Amino acid sequence: MNKKAEIKELVKNTLIMLAITLIAGFILGFVYELTKDPIANMEEKARQEANAAVFVNASSFEEQSFDKDQMLKCLEDDYKNVEITEVLAAKDSGGAQIGYVFEITSHEGFGGDIVFRLGVQNDGTVNAIAITSISETAGLGMRAEEVIVPQFFERRADSFEVTKTGSALDNQIDAISSATITSKAFVNGVNAGLLYLREVLGGGVVNE
Repeated sequence: MNKKAEIKELVKNTLIMLAITLIAGFILGFVYELTKDPIANMEEKARQEANAAVFVNASSFEEQSFDKDQMLKCLEDDYKNVEITEVLAAKDSGGAQIGYVFEITSHEGFGGDIVFRLGVQNDGTVNAIAITSISETAGLGMRAEEVIVPQFFERRADSFEVTKTGSALDNQIDAISSATITSKAFVNGVNAGLLYLREVLGGGVVNE
């Protein structure tokens, strides 16, 4: 094949690849536009269901603005691997605020980030937590839903701690067998939310 034929073949192949790329991009864009609203609606529905699960007495949830830098500064000493990514005011049917819902991301999970919703009453009583994202080890850390979550139901303490010998105190949470890292990730996440409630929002003081 001579030089001219090689160049012609190269141009031809380049144009074919360009056409394929443009068509693929068009298809991907079309699929994105087609699915983005249903996906957004599903995600919003999941958030609302998680909010309701951690604050069953609330009739509505109102998003609160918060300063991320202030949040990070509040948590930097004890909970630097935890982030609060959303704060909602939980309100009753009369519009009175009865507590908060926090979206918490813990970067301390064994298998990656753990994301959950934490419902807390104004006085610091934990209503419940609802896991929204977790990728821990099957049969170990993935048992958090059945082992860790129920233990926080209507518990009140300045902070909680993990125990591997059976909880004897009100602020102790039994660790998942062979999954202490996962257990601590949840406990530190809850503690971060309680600290933010006390230090920034002015609620939840236990030792009055």
